[in-house]
Amino acid sequence: MDDLTENLAHASLDLIDGAEVVRVVKDKSVEAFDEATFARINDVHFHNGVIKVKVLSRLLPDAPDFSRGFIGIAFRINDSNDQFEGLYIRPTNGRCDDQSRRNSATQYFSYPDYKFDRFRAENPKKYESYADMGLDEWIDLKIEVDEDHAKFFVNQAEQPVLIVNDLKLGPNAEGGVGLWVDVGAEGFFKDLQIEHYY
Repeated sequence: MDDLTENLAHASLDLIDGAEVVRVVKDKSVEAFDEATFARINDVHFHNGVIKVKVLSRLLPDAPDFSRGFIGIAFRINDSNDQFEGLYIRPTNGRCDDQSRRNSATQYFSYPDYKFDRFRAENPKKYESYADMGLDEWIDLKIEVDEDHAKFFVNQAEQPVLIVNDLKLGPNAEGGVGLWVDVGAEGFFKDLQIEHYY
């Protein structure tokens, strides 16, 4: 685990189907949502490019009722881990019978000023969308970042499930990449790939 630094989260190596993966869970001392709860990848500096990873999410035994299996990627993390952009999924929403929850299967947020609740209040539907997914299955995520634009792809879809044309940290933001989880989720990550645009 020398290539990861924990930030308000706990990371460990695990085995799933004989393959070594990284397991990340949120530190239970953090009660707020959309926080800097990630395992940061050491020696990675990212501005524009493509991030790909496979994720699998399970609910912890003590997960609260509102847990959705929150898992995703933090990027352009600053040196002090108190500013970054984030894209994540809510796997329990992907096949839910409640259409409103389905419409919130994916999410963009920008820490610390623009979390999901602010976006829902000020710009409903703009920073969330639907994608087919479920708990306890491997899900392919891809993020394309170019200046202040991002496209979020799920399960190798040709079209993005979410487009963000105004990343809140602006076109010049840059920094680290982190494996992000939130409350109630046991997140697993493998096959991380990062391609930089120059």
